[in-house]
Amino acid sequence: MAFADPQSITVNSVAISLPRTGLDPVGSFASADGTMVETIAHTNSKNNRVRRQLRFDYSKIAADPLISAQNIKYSMSAYLVVDVPVTGFTVAEAKLLLDGMMTYLTASSGSKLTQFLGGEK
Repeated sequence: MAFADPQSITVNSVAISLPRTGLDPVGSFASADGTMVETIAHTNSKNNRVRRQLRFDYSKIAADPLISAQNIKYSMSAYLVVDVPVTGFTVAEAKLLLDGMMTYLTASSGSKLTQFLGGEK
């Protein structure tokens, strides 16, 4: 089963539609202007583990800090990687950990996420 086409992500209160651009070997979705790309991959390792990755790549055009009259392309990425053994944890058990992690990061108006992005340890 595959993710629905299109996908959507909301950034700064703006919904971005991401039509499917690929399916194998990874699922991929991209905005019409190419500034937002979503990829979904599942990799089996030799030690009976599965790595599941959800990734968003985001780019924009902004002023060059060294040459103010010139614009350049900037990009960033955000990943969620879940590494699980083939046996031992159910999908439901893995989801419980991720639910807890998301709640932890977004509680108190995202204070933990802000600390993390600010470089705190």
